[in-house]
This record gives sequence, structure tokens and C-alpha cells, in this order.
Amino acid sequence: MQAESLVPLLLITAAILLFGNRWQNSHWADRLVVAGLAVVILRYLEWRLFETVLPAGVFSVTGLFVWSVFIVEMLAWLDTAVLYAYMLRRTNRTPEADLHEAQLRAMPAADLPEVDVFIATYNEPAEVLEKTIVGAVELDWPQAKLNVWVLDDGRRGWLQRMSERLGAGYLTRADNAHAKAGNINAAVARTSAPFFLVLDADFIPQRNFLYRAMGFFADPEIGIVQIPHNFFNPDPMQASLNMSKVMPDDQRFFFEAIMPGRDGYDCAFCCGSNGIVRRSALEEIGNKLPSGSITEDMLLTLALKRKGYVTRYLDERLAFGLAPENINAFFIQRARWARGAIQIMFLREGPFGGPGLKWHERLFFLPFHWITQSFGQTLAMVTPAVFLLTGVPPLVNSSTDTVMSYQIPAIVAAIAAVRHFAPGKYHPLATMAHGVLQAFRLLPVVVATLLKPHGHAFKVTPKGGGGTEIQDTATVAICLLLCGLMTAGLAINSSYNHQIIAFSHLMPVVTFWSIVNMIVLLLVAKIAITPPLLRSEERFELHEPVVLHREGGAQAPGASHDMSLNGMQVELQPDPAWLPEAGEWIGVEIAGAGVVPAQFRRVFQETNGSLRAGLSFALPAAQELPEARQEHGAADAALVRRRLIRKLFTMDRVRKFDDQDGWQIGFTMLQSIVAREKSVPAVPQGGRSAARAEVPDWLRALQVQTEPALDDEWRAVLQAQEAGRKDSSAA
Repeated sequence: MQAESLVPLLLITAAILLFGNRWQNSHWADRLVVAGLAVVILRYLEWRLFETVLPAGVFSVTGLFVWSVFIVEMLAWLDTAVLYAYMLRRTNRTPEADLHEAQLRAMPAADLPEVDVFIATYNEPAEVLEKTIVGAVELDWPQAKLNVWVLDDGRRGWLQRMSERLGAGYLTRADNAHAKAGNINAAVARTSAPFFLVLDADFIPQRNFLYRAMGFFADPEIGIVQIPHNFFNPDPMQASLNMSKVMPDDQRFFFEAIMPGRDGYDCAFCCGSNGIVRRSALEEIGNKLPSGSITEDMLLTLALKRKGYVTRYLDERLAFGLAPENINAFFIQRARWARGAIQIMFLREGPFGGPGLKWHERLFFLPFHWITQSFGQTLAMVTPAVFLLTGVPPLVNSSTDTVMSYQIPAIVAAIAAVRHFAPGKYHPLATMAHGVLQAFRLLPVVVATLLKPHGHAFKVTPKGGGGTEIQDTATVAICLLLCGLMTAGLAINSSYNHQIIAFSHLMPVVTFWSIVNMIVLLLVAKIAITPPLLRSEERFELHEPVVLHREGGAQAPGASHDMSLNGMQVELQPDPAWLPEAGEWIGVEIAGAGVVPAQFRRVFQETNGSLRAGLSFALPAAQELPEARQEHGAADAALVRRRLIRKLFTMDRVRKFDDQDGWQIGFTMLQSIVAREKSVPAVPQGGRSAARAEVPDWLRALQVQTEPALDDEWRAVLQAQEAGRKDSSAA
């Protein structure tokens, strides 16, 4: 390799090291980064086209392969250019939300607008729906101005009873035409509030959601206010690689980097859940959501945009939902998103059809990402094996020197630019593994939708499962097959008597490419196997004082370590004389919830000498709860459970991540390929056995005696729901 071929890469590396951490949050620096990147990429593309593609011709096997690789690569670079356009116009609407909230809270309650909350559901279990309904009915908004509706396309009697008990109205319809869009449209026709908030069945709003978002509607051009999707459980990649405390979920880059950039162009779009819609704007397009695509949310944004309405994006953690709990649920979700985005291209209401859109708006609503990722990542994984086993090159007239001089600098510069714009949100190895994971399974979906845009079934992402290991056998098999083919190709070409590529200056590059691919494929294979969930309810780190009560009046102070609806871990001072026996009943006095009946399960000693105990709460499951009896106060199991949901799920539980930079995260991912799953201490994993046991009388009496003082707002919520529950059957 000639030394001069390394000069471009060394210059780019020097620029990154000298200025990479000094240019954050500077508009002129952002533009300088993009300008420098453009020079590097245009230099690369000139070499790529004139030196490595055009000389190959077209009418040969080599020519067809070279041109195919080049076309897919150009689409990927176009997608990258759009990404950098977003990065240049990112917004931060939090200061505006602060002003809006102050103005709204200063207004008389009677002057605030009425809001309908639609919870769209089809087949989700009670444990999922209960949290969402509780979060919705307890939104911080005047109760006379808040109407919560459960839209049940499953027509389940138990859900109607649970909705009414929790203070929500219940709506259903005779059929399931047009899936989620049809479900919402049926509710729109039967309600009348000037604004409505759409929540997926698993998304729990935080109490201040409406006060943070509603103020944007003071601008008459705002048709939708969209809040990002955040999650309280690990996604399949985090779970499979045991990195839920190391790496954020894969959607953070989209919601925290891309969507603020789209908002800068007024091209943010409704994302299905967590969006508030202005009803008068909807009336201008027929008072219903478009149903021509299975992603009705993006189509709604386009329809309103043609009428002059903007979707405003507020990047704040105001609702939390369930990330796909296993690899199968993940693929169902992403296939629906990819198919819906592609369908929109073929609709009259899509980016190509009709007036009312600027050229860049049409460009921004094209599904480049789904198409280029599916083709590009698949091709990137397959190409080394093709070259090694057939001798057909992906580009001609190239060598290790030219690749190091042109291609590698372009790749390094592109990665560095993304990390400049989205520090802490973009990790190259994780992004590559995630892209390959999606590409193998979504490529058939993308091709099928391009050939036949419509006529595909709407599939709901499964929620509330995950008790056993789930393996995507097809993805694992593809990964291992490609690893085997590349290994065989490298072995064959290392032998003088059997080599297929006799005189190739690309062999060092292809060898390196193959090794990187095999590492990524092994990661993908690991991600494609979702381990079983160890707990039926998500646990949150929660450090606050608690008091433990035993029969006879004995009590001891403690501090919670983590908590779920099923149980908790509590830290105690060493006192062998006080410790209960395993299985003994105790009462746990928790701030804001009262005394929760629990059973003592297990004790283990910390390295600092303190004791940590595992407790299993004795609360019935969601469907087993009796009708709420508010006069019984804290003695009522329904109210205790509801208070715990409010405490755990309607306040922002920020997941804490280890302080690792991008390189450390990459090394952690590599270690996870061969690492064994970490064992989890034997703490209580559910409260079902305790729930069926009879709570002793002394503990019931203690609950009544130590009912926590309710704040006035919380008491008013309960009284208003008890006195003014809507007659949903009449509606």
C-alpha cells in the first residue's frame, strides 16, 4: 500500500480528533461539517462512477452486478443526504412548551378546551390496558374537560366493565373495517371535543401531557401535535445482548435526531400514538382519518398538510409504552411500518399525488429508508461471499490503495458527521446490526409491496407476551449460512491450487469486509433469539423510604431499591430478631399508595453488610379487581393497585445507562456474542400466588388505619369520576 493513499483518511481523522468535541450546538459548525462532508463524498462519487462503474459496461454478468451495487449505493447516499438536511434544521420546542404551559395553567378551568382521549385496542391483555386507562383518566386536566374513551375492536365484555370501573367510557363497533383507522373514525363520529388525543393500547401518558402539548394549538396552522414514543421495557436488541443499561433503544435516533429535523421543515408526521388532532382540521378532509394505507398516521399528516395544517413535534418524554417484547413482535411492527410507508407512494393522497406540497416535502415523505436499508444491507452482507466464490467483483479498476484513498474516507466522514449531530444517540456497530436484522426479513415485504401495494392484512403488534424464549430461525440460519460461505471463500482463495481470485488487488479489502460482516452476522443471530422475560411486570429503580409492618405492631424502616406492580426489593438494616420468615405476611407502607399487603420471599446480604429483601405484593390481577368502592379508601384493592400504577407509570422514570462512549458500547456488543446470560437474583417474579392467598385481618385493619393523606387534586379526581361517570352505553 502506498503512503499517499492514506492522506485523505489521516486528514479526516485529524479533523475529528481536533474539532469533534468542540463544535457541538453551533449552527455555523453544523454547516461547515456538512460542507466538508459534501466535498469528501463528491470526490468519492466521481471516482466511483468514472473509475469503477462505467468501465464495466452493462451487458455482462460483471457489468450487471457492478451496476446493481452502484444503484443501490446511490439510493443509500441519497437517503444519507436527506438525513443531513434534517440535521441542519433541528428544533427544540421545550421553551415554547414552557410558555404555553404557564399560560394554560393561568387560565380558568372553564376556559380550557375539551379533549377526548381515544385508546385504540384490539386484542391486548388486561394488564396492558389497565395501565393505559389509569394513566389517561388521571391526566392533569380539568375533569369536566376530559373524556377518556376505550375503543375496543375486540368487543370484549370484561374490557367494558374494566373501563367503566376505572372511569373511562367504552365504544365499539359492529365490524373491524379499516383496522385502527376505522376504529378511530367510528369514535370521531360519536364524540365532539374540539381536540382528541390518540393512544395506542400500551402507551401510558404522563400526567402533564396535555399542559405541555395543548398550548401549541394557539397557532391556527397547527393541526397535530406529536409527542415521541418512549419505552419502559428493553427492546429485542437490548434484551438479547443484555445491554438494556448500556445502550438506548433503537428508536431514540429517529425520535431525538430525525424528527426534530423534520419539524424544522414543518415535515414532522403523526406517529399513530401520542398525537393530538384538531378536530376542525380533520373536518376539512371529511372528518375521518385516511384509510388507504395501513399507516394512516403519516397519511393523515399529508392530507392535513395539503390543507395548510402543520404537524408540530415536541421532543419530550410525555408517554411511555411497550417496545416489542420479542423478535417476532418486532418484525410484525417493522413490516407494517415498511409496507405502509411504501403504500403511500401509490396513493393519490401520497407525496406524488395532487397539489399542495413543495418539492422538498414530497422528497421527505418518500420511503427511502425502508427501500435502501432492505436492499443495501442485504447486498452488503452478500457481496463478499459472491466475490470470493464466483470471482465477480462489486467494482472494477480498484485496489486496496484506491479504496483506502476514496471509499474509506467517505464512510468515516459520514459516520463522524452523524455522531457530531447526534452524540450519544448513534452507535455504528449497533446501527449496522439493527439494519441487517431488519433487512433480511423486510426485503421480501418491500419487494412484495412494491409489486402489489395493497391487499395486505393489517397485523397488530403483539403486546404482553414473552414468557418463553423466542427464536427467529430463518434469520439465524441466514446469518450462519453467510458466515459459512464467507469462511469457505476465504479458505479457498488462501490456497494457491484452489483460489478463485488469482490476481485481485481487492483481496485485503474483501478479507477485512468479510470479517466485519461475520461479526455483524453473529450479532444479528444473537439478537434474533429473544430470551424469556424473567418478570411479568417491569421493575423500576425507585429509592425512597418505606416502613414494613408485622403482625402485633412491630415495624422497621427500610428503603426501596426497585418496585413493580408485583413486588419490590427493599433494603433493611441487619436485625435478625425482626426479620420475618419466608412466606410471612407483612405490610409495606409506600408513599402515595398506603399499606400494600405483601409476603416476605427471600433475603440476601449486600457487600456493605446491609440486607436486601424480596417482597411479593398481594394484589389481584387486572381482570380480577372488584368494582371500586371509594368509601373503603385504602382498604380497597382496586384503589391500592391504581395508586401503584399512578406512582410507577405516570411519572418519568428515566432509565439510567452506564457511562460508556461509542467505542465501549461497540466492545460490549462484541463481548455479548460469546458472553453467557447474566443470572438475576431470585427476587419475586410475580404476585399471582400471593394474590390468590387471603390477606390476614390484621393487615386489612392496618391498611384502613394508615390510609395515606390524598392530595386535594387526587381526591377531586376520584370524586368526579364516582359522581359523574358517563353512561357509555347511551353514547
